[in-house]
Amino acid sequence: MSRSRWLAIAASSAALILAACAPVPVRKPGTAQQLAAQTAREQTLGVQQDWSLEGRFAASDGHHGGSGGIAWRQDGPQYQFTLRAPVTGKTVQLRGDPNSAVLTGAGRQPLTGRDAGEVLNAEFGWDVPVADLAWWVRGLRAPGRPAILTFGANGLPATLDQDGWHVDYRDWYAERNPPLPRKVYASREPYTVRVFIEQWSGVGAAQP
Repeated sequence: MSRSRWLAIAASSAALILAACAPVPVRKPGTAQQLAAQTAREQTLGVQQDWSLEGRFAASDGHHGGSGGIAWRQDGPQYQFTLRAPVTGKTVQLRGDPNSAVLTGAGRQPLTGRDAGEVLNAEFGWDVPVADLAWWVRGLRAPGRPAILTFGANGLPATLDQDGWHVDYRDWYAERNPPLPRKVYASREPYTVRVFIEQWSGVGAAQP
């Protein structure tokens, strides 16, 4: 399926997904207690390298966008995404590791590249920082690089700025231990990436 066909099919539901936003939380620099709690979350969740999520996904290059369902499975450094377009149910699958990526289902031949970001940009025009997003989507700072956090009234991260991207945490599964994000919106002009997570598996634990 061509880029234009995928985007045309997906665009009709993009507005519905992106409009499903909770009010933007109050954002304040972290207190010593909040930063210590964040560090503890990162130590707990950062070592859990095998996890998965299911939900909805939307991305835009500032002019064209697409959306649909997403199933993301992470097995250590290896990942697999399944993106399902609304209406038709057509799917594309992206799999790879830090050194390579393969996209299937978008056309007659698999599309290969050095990483997931390169492949998604080539096929759809999206800039998706997949390696960093694997950390951000769990509410964690990507390791080894500077980051700036602000916190909401719930004591959890409200925003994260790292590698030129601004990550906005609109909602959390606060009942989980540790808490995990529900809505993650990342942007770097003109690109946006938004993930609405409906189910987490293999990461953290739900409170009984």
